[in-house]
Amino acid sequence: MKKFLGILFLLILAGGAYVAWQIFGPTVSAPADKYFFVRTGSNYDEVKQALEKQEIISNGFFFEQLARRAAYPKSVRAGRYEIKQGSSLYDLVRMLKQGRQLPIKLVINKLRTKEDLARKVGGLFESDSLEVIRFLSNNDSLRSYGLDSFTVMSSILPDTYLAYWNGSFKKLFSKFIAEKDKFWNADRLAQATAENLSPVQVYTMASIVEEETNKTGDKGLIASVYINRIRKGMKLEADPTVKYAMRDFGLKRILYGHLNYPSPYNTYRNAGLPPGPICTATRETIDAVLTAPETDYIFFVAKPDFSGYSNFASNYADHLKYAKAYQAALDSMISKKQNAATL
Repeated sequence: MKKFLGILFLLILAGGAYVAWQIFGPTVSAPADKYFFVRTGSNYDEVKQALEKQEIISNGFFFEQLARRAAYPKSVRAGRYEIKQGSSLYDLVRMLKQGRQLPIKLVINKLRTKEDLARKVGGLFESDSLEVIRFLSNNDSLRSYGLDSFTVMSSILPDTYLAYWNGSFKKLFSKFIAEKDKFWNADRLAQATAENLSPVQVYTMASIVEEETNKTGDKGLIASVYINRIRKGMKLEADPTVKYAMRDFGLKRILYGHLNYPSPYNTYRNAGLPPGPICTATRETIDAVLTAPETDYIFFVAKPDFSGYSNFASNYADHLKYAKAYQAALDSMISKKQNAATL
């Protein structure tokens, strides 16, 4: 009898150890991308099936027992959850029940169109690109921010933004607005007013400068050219606006036939600034517009050394001289490449 009781005790002990291992042991496997996604509106059965299908849990029975004791089936929370290899069922259920997810880092660099932003957001968050486009194109939803479908991209400063995977795009957009409002402090607003420009107009001009050059030293000078043209009632005649109008960002040379492309963004056809930015503008470039030096420049063209810098001129004769030098250098470079290709 004692022997039987001893064996029974060992069996109970072994069973308890097995149960403890299943609950508290390193039985959870991480998926390939380390994340488990619970979509908005998912129910408990869908979550459990997904965990089993992705082989994150190997024993649905113990998960079921833990989940029900934690009342998880009644409090499923959408989210993007990091699954650590070798974590326990107990930790997994607790994380899912509490909705403990990690925010996603959304890095905004240069974006040219609303569609670019929609694709980026749709690729990282639960909100799909169609939802984003609808929001960015809906003047009713944008009116409360003082924006419309043309000016909406002026609210986005290149930066890193933290947001939860399942948050609505409206919540994410509010982060853009908060950062924009923080940037446009009293000093910058005063600088814009001094130039008779609104913050949106400053951003729009900065977006053109952004496309014209990546040389910090030239940004303020190029801005001064456009400011001077506006003051003189001249058209901006900015090549990047033609590329934007045509949605052909790979154009290397703007030809005469391109200049009449019908679009409100084409500054060869239309006076003044475009109705909105043609790309996201950095803080540095916006400040270059706000602090543009006083010059008499109304022309600029790339230097023939292909350094990325420009020659500036206050009269057409000098500009023509600089333009011919650049064109000759460009033709020579193209000729050399063609000759090399035929060898």
